[in-house]
Amino acid sequence: MAEHAMERPLQPGDRAPNVVLDAINHGGKVAIDDFRGQTPVLVGLYRGLQCPFCRRHIAASALLSSALREKGIDSLTVVNTPIERARLYFRYHPMPGIITASDPENIAHRAFGLPNLQFTENDDDWPYKVSMPTVMAMRIDMPGELPEPMGCLDAAAFLNNKDGYEMTPADQQTDEKYGGQLVGEFLLDRDGIVRWSFTEAEGGGSNMFAIPKADEVMSVASRLAH
Repeated sequence: MAEHAMERPLQPGDRAPNVVLDAINHGGKVAIDDFRGQTPVLVGLYRGLQCPFCRRHIAASALLSSALREKGIDSLTVVNTPIERARLYFRYHPMPGIITASDPENIAHRAFGLPNLQFTENDDDWPYKVSMPTVMAMRIDMPGELPEPMGCLDAAAFLNNKDGYEMTPADQQTDEKYGGQLVGEFLLDRDGIVRWSFTEAEGGGSNMFAIPKADEVMSVASRLAH
């Protein structure tokens, strides 16, 4: 584990680094420092939009955005999808309550310490490596979304088909590069200090594809309000 000693997701009390990314829902750039000294912000770092679990995670975050705004907290969503593909998606699936940014080079995920999980033949070293037998043994239970608990690959295919999501070459390239990217949410205060986080890296894999409970997010948000 020594090789990973300095690679961990940011924790409460850590200062978030500045990253500058292309804005999806408006021209120009968006940066973490845009919020520093101004407002708290919930930063969501996700895989590309080809990931149906991330699309659901983003939709859940968007549902919270108005309640967060009432408390003076912005919402920033970052995806690995290239800018033009991302703009096309959000044109047809608008989420006006959140600020969106494209990060095809994985800058933000690395800066916030989220590992890009590597798939191996038989070596498990969570959250850095996972063997294919372990992957194939995973079961995802999403009542109302899946007909039954399914393996992650079958579940992803089922949900993409359910959503009518058609993979493009840009999606395939993103999935090849960052299909194992672990995701997370970080609630930053006005000074850019992490006050709460939820990441797939934690829990030894039990947080994979999970969405944090809304009341947990709002409880922390209430303490940061105005």
